[in-house]
Amino acid sequence: MNDSSSSLENSHFPVMLNEIVKICSPEKGGVFIDCTFGAGGYSKKLLTFSKTKVIALDRDKIILKIKKSLKLRYPKRFFFHHKKFSDLSQVTAIESADAIIFDLGISSIQLKDLKRGFSFNSKDRLDMSMGLTNNSAEKALNTLSELNLKRIIKFLGDEKDASKIAKNIVCYRANKKITKVSQLVEIIEKSKKKDYKKKLNPSTKTFQALRIFVNKEITELIDGIINATKIIKPGGKILIVSFHSIEDKIVKYFFSNFSSNQPKYSRYFPDTISNHTLFNNYKNKVFIPTKHEIIKNPPSRSAKLRVAIRNKNNFIYPEGLIFKFKKYLDLEKLYV
Repeated sequence: MNDSSSSLENSHFPVMLNEIVKICSPEKGGVFIDCTFGAGGYSKKLLTFSKTKVIALDRDKIILKIKKSLKLRYPKRFFFHHKKFSDLSQVTAIESADAIIFDLGISSIQLKDLKRGFSFNSKDRLDMSMGLTNNSAEKALNTLSELNLKRIIKFLGDEKDASKIAKNIVCYRANKKITKVSQLVEIIEKSKKKDYKKKLNPSTKTFQALRIFVNKEITELIDGIINATKIIKPGGKILIVSFHSIEDKIVKYFFSNFSSNQPKYSRYFPDTISNHTLFNNYKNKVFIPTKHEIIKNPPSRSAKLRVAIRNKNNFIYPEGLIFKFKKYLDLEKLYV
């Protein structure tokens, strides 16, 4: 393994690795799909069990350096696809999986690469692309209307000062194109009152909103978990690690409302599918990192892990899920 790929792997800690391995039970063997390969933490651990096979996906081309070493070590048990996890059903020769794992959001590898514009400490251009997209934060900031910028920052970032930030973005770009991270940070800081009691950087929520929008993360998540439910075998487990409230709401809603112990009729469910379930009794249990893990890997503090078990029912497209989160899906359609 070369130095660059080794440093990439060492800079990333797979969140709740012990919990995920315990839930997957790889000692029994089986097929596992790692939908967010990243530095390969989950895949590598699962492959240490001799009867396992791992199919991994990732949209980020920088990850291609890491996957080579695993392929050399496990040529007959490890298979990698440079794809978004929304394209899970397009992976050829995919087998009925015993478990499918999603680790959502941005990776430490992406965040630490300042040239990509994810970090507000960067001095480089506003890109924020995770790969396999032509979108960028620069394009969004310089082309979208004030109203749409406000909606993106408000709904995808939960930013209470979204109106002022959007207005100041439009005023700034009227005189000078916004291309650098430092320009956006300046606009945000001028738009928000200083609150010395808060530890959160004032740019955090706006950066989150733009990153989600650029990479269509809500669309990706919904398409990804629908496809996972379609291909996983009965009794198979879907494990999802989320890091912000929108992701967790989507996962919780899907698992709860399509479970055999689903809540009573919801107005968001069409009558035709309200009684059709996809998962066994979902207990709404949430796993969180231990104190020890948070000390070792501080970004893990906001992580939540939810798990659902597929039942034997035939797959029916979950229209209620799409309807429930249509507001976010429509936002991500503002440009292709």
